[in-house]
This record gives sequence, C-alpha cells and structure tokens, in this order.
Amino acid sequence: MEILPLSILLVVVLFGLLATGLWVGFALIAVGLVAMVAAAPAPPGPVFATKVWGALNVWDLTALPMFIWMGEILYRSRLSSDLFRGLAPFTRRLPGGLLHVNVLGCAVFAAVSGSSAATTATVGRMSLPELARRGYDRDISVGSLAGSGTMGFLIPPSIILIVYGAATEQSIARLFLAGVLPGLMLALLFSGWIVIWALMNPTRMPAAEPATTGAEKRAALRLLLPVVGLIVAVIGSIYAGIASPTEAAVIGVLGALLIAWATGGLDRQAAVQALLGAARTSAMICFILMGAAFLTVAMGYTGIPRALAAWVGEQGFSPNWLLVALMGLFILLGCFLDGISMVVLTVSVILPMVLAAGIDPIWFGIFLVLVVEMSQITPPVGFNLFVLQGVTGRNIFDLARCALPFFLLLVAAVLILMAFPAVALWLPSTMMAR
Repeated sequence: MEILPLSILLVVVLFGLLATGLWVGFALIAVGLVAMVAAAPAPPGPVFATKVWGALNVWDLTALPMFIWMGEILYRSRLSSDLFRGLAPFTRRLPGGLLHVNVLGCAVFAAVSGSSAATTATVGRMSLPELARRGYDRDISVGSLAGSGTMGFLIPPSIILIVYGAATEQSIARLFLAGVLPGLMLALLFSGWIVIWALMNPTRMPAAEPATTGAEKRAALRLLLPVVGLIVAVIGSIYAGIASPTEAAVIGVLGALLIAWATGGLDRQAAVQALLGAARTSAMICFILMGAAFLTVAMGYTGIPRALAAWVGEQGFSPNWLLVALMGLFILLGCFLDGISMVVLTVSVILPMVLAAGIDPIWFGIFLVLVVEMSQITPPVGFNLFVLQGVTGRNIFDLARCALPFFLLLVAAVLILMAFPAVALWLPSTMMAR
C-alpha cells in the first residue's frame, strides 16, 4: 500500500478506536497490527512479543513505579496541609498574597511526586477551600492551581521524563537536570502573572493580612523541613552521583513512608490504597509503552517515519519553524490524548526529524514536556481540569477559561526555551561534565 493512503488509514483507525473508549495501550497495539498486516512481510506475533519484551525490559523503567508510589503515599499524607501552613507566612504580604501558595506548593510537591494530576489534587484539596474562606477570587485561585499543577511533569523526578528517556535511550539523570531551571522559570512566570493580576484587580483581592512574625516564620519552616529533606535526599542523591534514579526512587519511597508515619497521616487503609493506586497507574503506563513499542516497529516497516523525515528535509524548514509546527501539533493532540500517551505515540515518528534538524534530544525532551503540559489544561481531555472539576464541581470549559492565562504563559515558556536553549542545557552540561 502507498504511504499516504496507509497513513490516512492508520490515523482513522487510531482515532476511531480512541473514540470508542478503548484503552490507549490496546488502541496502539491494534493500529500496529493493522500496519503490520498492510505493509510488513514479518509475522506480527513474534515481532510483538520480541519488541514488547525489549521495551519493558529496561532498567531505567524500574524507577517509574517507585516514584509513582512515593507520590501516592504523599498524596494521602498530611503533606498538603503542612505545605499550606508552611508557605503561607512567606507569601501573605506579596501582591497576590496566598495565591502564591498554589505556585510554590505545586513546585515543591512536583519535586517529590513527578505527576501533574497528583500535584494538582494534593495542593488543591487544601489551598482552594482555604483561599475561598479568606475571600480570594475563585477564578484566579482555580486558574493558578490548574497552571501550576502542570509543573509536576517538568520538575524532577518527572514520570514523563522517565518515559521519554526510556523511549529515546537518553540519560534520565541528564533529563532530570535539564528540567530544573525550566521548572523554576515556569514558577517565576506564574508568580509574576499573579503579581500583575493582583495589582490590576485590587478590588478582587481580600484585605491585606497582618505581617508575619519571626516566630510564625520559624514554625512554618519546621513544617517544611520534612518535604525539603525528602527533595534533597531524592534529587540530591542523583546529582551528587550517590544514587541512580532507580535507587533514588527507593530512597524517596522510604522517605515518604517515614514522613507519613511521623505526621500520623497514613493509616493502614490509606497505605493499601496508595499501593493499589501506584500499581494501577504503573500498569496503565506499561500498557501504553507496550502499544507504543509495537507501533514503533510497525511504523518502521511501513516507511512512514522515513518518508515524513525526508519530506520535512525537502521543505527546508528551519529548526525553529519545525518546533513551532510540532507545538501546534501537540496542542491539537492534547485536546484528545493524555500527556504520556502523546509522548510514546509520537516520539518514534518525530525524533528522526528532530535529530536530522540538529536539535539536541535532551533539550527536545524538555521542550516536549512543556508542550505536553499544555494538554493538562486543554479541554476536553485535560487531566488537571478533571481533577479540579472533582474538587470544585465547576464545568470543565469554565475551568479551562480560568486556566487560559497560564496556558499562554506555558506558550511563552516554550518560546523562551527556543530562544535560549541554555535554560535547559546549561545545568546538565555543567553538572555531568564533572
């Protein structure tokens, strides 16, 4: 079959299966099977078995369930209340006041979770009721949380960076280092917008709260010490060369269990639920990786990636225009697919084009995660919006409207990263050169 008709057939089959509600992993396997039958001389069964075993038998992936489990434990602990009470004294006098707790709380929890949805849910279940009680505008409260929750995908340890690294055979440690400065940049952009919004809308802000005393700040710091210690133990052990990402994930689980036990926030039932939640999420991701691995080899037989890369090369696109086109593609896909599915579905087709354009694969991983973060707040399939819908009961499109300024800030972050690649590459090139 010719490449163009085959490409159209595969796209129709994929979105047709997804529209029926079939699990993404099984949809990818089905599309791979169609591609193999239509274009490959090899038998699909042995190819499927060999490729799936090779894709899942990767040592770096063992960190994945451990980091997911760590986030599940902390989600069910008292960390969210401790985060709010620990950060509030340092933000209440800033323009925007306690709205900054959404940004800082999400940044901190992202550094011990790796999940966007878990970050949004953990911070939101404490901050939103408290902000509403104190008279903060509901739209900016929800919007700032929706946008800030996306940092769970970027700030290490990031689950999606582990998936990208395993799929592209890139160093997980380098990807984690590359995500640090862009994550901090994103937090600054979000907080900066909150400051601007508060100064432009003083009537929608509550009355200024009293200044924080030294005793209150010291008490707040004590509440933050456990989570800061966990961040240092997990991320610091990787950067110092003491532990691999997998070993650091084990340290994180032990630290999370210790924090939950010390604060009395995790009983036996919650511990079982955390373990089951981690198992379900890990199994879901593994099914997606299985389907993507099979689809990748099937697409190789069809010749579609090579033809697409050759076509892009013939058009003479500059690297920046290629990235702009990819950003538009991912924004469109984000309306229908979750972030991990987007990465594993597209990376095998896109990476040859990216490498041919001379783009660093580590930098592209951060670019990809930033663009995928947009999908978390784009309806109708925006996971952060689903989480907030469960917390607030508001319509998902209304929540998307509240999150729109933060979506535009994510676009700005991508453009900054394109203009200044060193934002992502400086730290790994400096730290890993030692």
